[in-house]
Amino acid sequence: MCINLNIQLELLNGLQEKGLCAERDFKVVHGGFTNGPVHCLKHIKGTRCVVTNDGLSNKLQVWDVGGNDSDVIKSSGCIQPTRVSQSGSKIAPGLTGDLHVLHGSQICDLQLTDLTSGSSLYSVGKDIPDVLSSLQFVTGSVFLACTCGGDLFVGDTRTSTVPTPTPAEGRESELWCMAASSGLSSPEQGRHRVARLSSSGLVVLSDLRDLRSCVGQAQLDIQRNIPSHDFMNVSWAPALDNCLSVSGFNGLVEIYDTSTWIPECRESKPLFVHQGHVMSSVSHPSIIPPLVTSHIWHPSRPQTVLSAAADGSMHVWDWVNSTVAP
Repeated sequence: MCINLNIQLELLNGLQEKGLCAERDFKVVHGGFTNGPVHCLKHIKGTRCVVTNDGLSNKLQVWDVGGNDSDVIKSSGCIQPTRVSQSGSKIAPGLTGDLHVLHGSQICDLQLTDLTSGSSLYSVGKDIPDVLSSLQFVTGSVFLACTCGGDLFVGDTRTSTVPTPTPAEGRESELWCMAASSGLSSPEQGRHRVARLSSSGLVVLSDLRDLRSCVGQAQLDIQRNIPSHDFMNVSWAPALDNCLSVSGFNGLVEIYDTSTWIPECRESKPLFVHQGHVMSSVSHPSIIPPLVTSHIWHPSRPQTVLSAAADGSMHVWDWVNSTVAP
């Protein structure tokens, strides 16, 4: 899901030159505008509520996505965290549809906030300055947080216990992000697998019950042609066994089958590569292919993926591989 971002400065200047006022002479009929960038965006399941962060501070913006007869996106408030930071926040909506979000830029400023009242329902309460790269609920109250250094923290919003850390081993110099599977598509229902992706293209798989043990890993065949890894992303397919997707290294989205991965590292080739975002630059060698900035699996269509790139393009696409069964 996407919000139409900022009114461009050139458009505003053009309106003023013609004696027009954006607020007085124009009416938004689809989407909405923000006063700043949107660096992170999450939808609250079962509601018309969207929460964003601009990447410039840890303050959150709350939005109402229209009604039954409208798709206009309007601001409905903002959340000022208890601990102020000049770094952007990661956001994790709950799994139950409650108007609560877990958010923070570091482990120490993680808090669960009620979006209706703005009150804090949970906070870590310990000075752990590690910067967050990923944040996700795995049950209604248990969450998993990954730091940029690859350490994993497991916490429970029902208790005041400090999240339990599982340090990364041997690759602290790399940048990391992570994703946990839903536990619904695995042979053992309720078993959560955790995939950690490094900036070198290494993926390490663990079982949530024992995060210190590696159950599989692979060096991905990825072309890395960007100076930063701000949009590095790994995601499990919610309705397919053993499939995960990777983006943020270039203009591609790559899908991998993890069923044959073992604890000893070896190279893995993708099952499928979506190249749609780079096709516009094929006939124009001088154009730099746009970086894929985000992708997500469709929750109920097993082989449908949505992806977006830095040029503003958004694709909804299916992929087919005869060796993968829903």
